This record gives sequence, C-alpha cells and structure tokens, in this order.
Amino acid sequence: MDHVWENRDLILDGFRTTVWLTVSSGVLSLLFGTVLAIMRVGPIPPLRWLGTTYVTLVRNTPLTLVFIFSTFGLPRMEVRLSFVAFAIVALTIYTTAFVCEAVRSGINAVDAGEIEAARAIGLPFRQVLTLVVLPQAYRAVIPPLTGVLNALLKNTSVAVAFNVAEANQVLRRLQNADASATFPLLFTTGLGYIILASVLFLGSWALERAVDPDRARRRRSGGGVPAMAREAT
Repeated sequence: MDHVWENRDLILDGFRTTVWLTVSSGVLSLLFGTVLAIMRVGPIPPLRWLGTTYVTLVRNTPLTLVFIFSTFGLPRMEVRLSFVAFAIVALTIYTTAFVCEAVRSGINAVDAGEIEAARAIGLPFRQVLTLVVLPQAYRAVIPPLTGVLNALLKNTSVAVAFNVAEANQVLRRLQNADASATFPLLFTTGLGYIILASVLFLGSWALERAVDPDRARRRRSGGGVPAMAREAT
C-alpha cells in the first residue's frame, strides 16, 4: 500500500477527471436525451423518424467505435478539441440514446387523461410538455436514469485507450511503475468507483424521496415503477 499512498495525489487527480467526464457528459446527455425523447413522441413524423434512427444506430454501436469516431473522425472534419473534450463528446453521443429511452418511457407512463385535460383547457404542445408531461416523466424515471448514469460512470473507463488521464489510466501507469503493487492499486481503484456509485445512488434516493415520497415507499415495497421504465435500465 506504500506505492498507493505515495501516489495518492495522482490517483485523486485521476478520479477528478473521471468525475468531470461523468458529470459533464451526464448533464449534456440529460439535455439532449430529453430533446430526443420529445422528438420521438412529438407530432412531426420526420422528427420521430430521426429520433428513432439515432437511438437505433447508437444503441447498437459499441462505445469504443463511438470513441474512435470522436477522437479520430472529428479531427478529419477540422474539429480540434482536447482528448478530454473528445471523450465527453463520445460519452454524450452514446449516453444520450439511453437517456432518451428512459425519458420516453416516463412520458409514456403519464396518464393520457391528464394530457387530454391539459389540451382541453387550451394549452399548446410546448406547455403540455413542460408543465404536465415532463415533470411527471422525470419523477417516474429517477431509478432508471440513475442506472444509466451509473453505466456512464463505468463507461468513462473506455477513455483510458484514448490518452485521457482518468482513474484507470492512472492505475495502468502506476502498475507499470511497480508491478508488485497491482493488487493494492486494483483494490483502491475499485473502491473509488464503489464510493462514486454510492454517492450517485444516495443522491437518487434522496431526490426520489423529496419529489415523491409516497412513490418511493411503494417502489421499496415492490410496486410503483412503470414496466417500460424498468426495461430502460
């Protein structure tokens, strides 16, 4: 463990990069995934087809290929960014498809009677979405969205192959410097991921209790989560 302790600052820097990749890609994925979900349930057929094509294409593409496109394809299109920025682009492209499906399942779980009532009082499509549908949809899909973000946290490890100094690249670098410290390094890195995932799930639990405590109790007792939302995880 001496090798781990002596390089604690380097290990923490790696996890800071992992957290930055997760948070920045997560926020962008929530934004673009919501837009994509609205396109998929909206009344304009070309937008529905575009959203469906994106989700089908990206969900069936390995994340490594998305990284290769981002890191080596975008520079050929005169897009010049840092390796970290390219990693954020790749993770956002990939995670947006899964966020879209989670949010769409939440939209589909909203009672059709409430949507009809909102239309009946004259609310336009935009206000029906922002005032009636999306607030309920987000409440319904907090658990599956947490699963998507947890997967994003672990997917950041793919960036190790693209010269991003996140936690796994630091692990590899320190392992190459002292192979006898492999087990302590693996234990420390694994523990770091467990701590980050625990923080994510605790935040999700607190958010769910804050926005809908009754539903949180029903879910813990085995009910209350829409079937489509569970499938999205």
